[in-house]
Amino acid sequence: MPESKNKTFSVEHLWQIERVSGAALSPDGAQAVCSVASHSMADNKAEASLWLLSTFGGGPRRLTSCGEKDGQAAWSPAGDAIAFVARREQQGKKDETPQLYLIAPDGGEARRASDHAPGIDAFKWFPDGRRVAFVAWVWPELKGAKAQAKRWREFKDRKESAYTTSETLYRFWDHNLPMGRVAHLHVLDPKSGRVRDLFEGTGFELPRAEPDANCFDIAPDGRSIVFAYDPAPVKKLDNRHALAEIDLRSGAITTVALDADWDFGYPRYSHDGRRIAFLASHQARRHTMPTQLALLERGGRRARSGWRLIGADWDRAVDAPLRWAAQDDAVLFTAEDRGRRHLFQIALDAHTPQPVARGGWVQGFDCAGDMIVTVADAMHHPARVHAQRAGSDEPPLRLERFNDELLAPFRFNPGEEVEVRGANGEPVQMWLTFPPGFAKKAGKRYPLLHSIHGGPHACTGDTFHYRWNSQVFAARGYVVAGVNYHGSSSFGFDFLDSITHRWGKLELQDVEAGTDWLLAQPWADAKRVFATGGSYGGYMVAWMNAHVAPGRYNAYICHAGCFDWTAMFAGDAYTWFAKEMGADYWADMAKVHSQSPHAFAATMRTPTLVMHGALDYRVPDAQGLAYYNTLKARGVDARLVWFPDENHWILKPRNSRLWYEEYFGWLERHAKRPG
Repeated sequence: MPESKNKTFSVEHLWQIERVSGAALSPDGAQAVCSVASHSMADNKAEASLWLLSTFGGGPRRLTSCGEKDGQAAWSPAGDAIAFVARREQQGKKDETPQLYLIAPDGGEARRASDHAPGIDAFKWFPDGRRVAFVAWVWPELKGAKAQAKRWREFKDRKESAYTTSETLYRFWDHNLPMGRVAHLHVLDPKSGRVRDLFEGTGFELPRAEPDANCFDIAPDGRSIVFAYDPAPVKKLDNRHALAEIDLRSGAITTVALDADWDFGYPRYSHDGRRIAFLASHQARRHTMPTQLALLERGGRRARSGWRLIGADWDRAVDAPLRWAAQDDAVLFTAEDRGRRHLFQIALDAHTPQPVARGGWVQGFDCAGDMIVTVADAMHHPARVHAQRAGSDEPPLRLERFNDELLAPFRFNPGEEVEVRGANGEPVQMWLTFPPGFAKKAGKRYPLLHSIHGGPHACTGDTFHYRWNSQVFAARGYVVAGVNYHGSSSFGFDFLDSITHRWGKLELQDVEAGTDWLLAQPWADAKRVFATGGSYGGYMVAWMNAHVAPGRYNAYICHAGCFDWTAMFAGDAYTWFAKEMGADYWADMAKVHSQSPHAFAATMRTPTLVMHGALDYRVPDAQGLAYYNTLKARGVDARLVWFPDENHWILKPRNSRLWYEEYFGWLERHAKRPG
């Protein structure tokens, strides 16, 4: 029997949701394979398995069930095998690093196809289906797989724990980059297990910030691979990348797209091999310039003058991955637009793209012939998989219903958009999520909760956010507001770039305008107003604590927030801050301090819950500790929740449950203002 629609959606239910990702189409477009992650609150861990979905309808079929985080599934060109990356135990051997596995689409046991000691991070099939290109972190001075395996064993068995480096870029988000290693492209023969390092002895490497299968592509004839690389001798997170091709017969590597003013990446060959589509960003003009779609004609002019932009006047950022339409006359991609993310297609001679599938938020897609599959969510539902035919008027076909039974008892309200007059008198979007049973005219008043997004160049989108889930917040009775303040993505370059060199100023005006709008509503409870945020959103609530008069908000919650821009030089993105703030701290301390909450600590008086993870390298946990300590030293009501085993996000089920409990506990504790 279905449960009552009055049941309250909680964090327990949030972690019971089957999380779908990475749908990939078979060559004939008849089936899609996707990864489905399940979480156990009791075991405090996650498992992921592969499922097959028919694009003609019918129930999903589970393909794998015994691996650890089976993912990155890709069909062989003939459609007779599916390759994926996993760590498993097979024939008495347990993988110490991720390896490549093969399984037949009709089921059976998966077969380990690699035994590469450093592991496999990402891969692609060659068009002939007999080889696989993959990414692995290796010691560049060594030659041969045996030497790499020997060094791996020595490294694994070492007794020292120190990380030593002279590199400028040495950590990313929540992990140190493999010490002494770089990312190389390799070729694997799945039958024999033989591996060839394509970059061995060349000095080339893939970009160091999580190189994946989108940073390279294999030509349709299988004779060459195009890839992105950093030509600068000193590798930095924000360097400008170039594109190069390697001839797989001779091993010769040729740069095919290089411009000192532009950053290039995510190349994709057309089906006929005549062109390469890629992303380009004019970084010399401004570091905030959007990624645009570019095209390189192969066999013609190369390097500096052989490429051109497509849709150059379209004022939105193009996201990877790229896919060519079946006839090679257009390119498909996702892009954000006004707080949503759609799948677009643009013809090679067009000025603007056309939407193919609308979000919500299109998390991923794939194409095979005229078949398109998308994975998309929205504020009122988690990710779902749909299939549609290009150019067809038929509505997309839902391919799975993994979560329908679980979510049937709940009534989720879709996100509602309103427009407020923000900084400079300009319109600013604000998303609202209302509690179940919300009634505007019933005389009931609801507490107000700002959920401020990070970035800053991101946005509050029409997406089902697991870490800051608006439905969980709303289910507790709050009207949840997400302001897309100046600096947010998806509203064009001028809006995004408007906060550069003056962080905090315009964003605060926008959030305050949102609060004014909310307080003017007849259903708003002016005595219960809260502001919460994570990352840059955490920066915003710290900034608000210093710049908004006490009493405006009952309390703040700061998760992984930026507090002191000088100390933020401990973060992995430290080379980027001067571009955003307008100066390095040693060159103009006054300018940096004018944008830093810690410099205004004397005016902070509003109670604040501070939460942080020790493995956060983007916003190091010392930021949260310093903020908490400052509040305690000043006698401000504050509470600290510090996770020794979490990063920028809270990823373990039980830690997440505790996070939400502390979050709501803090709000409820401060539901009444003093006096």
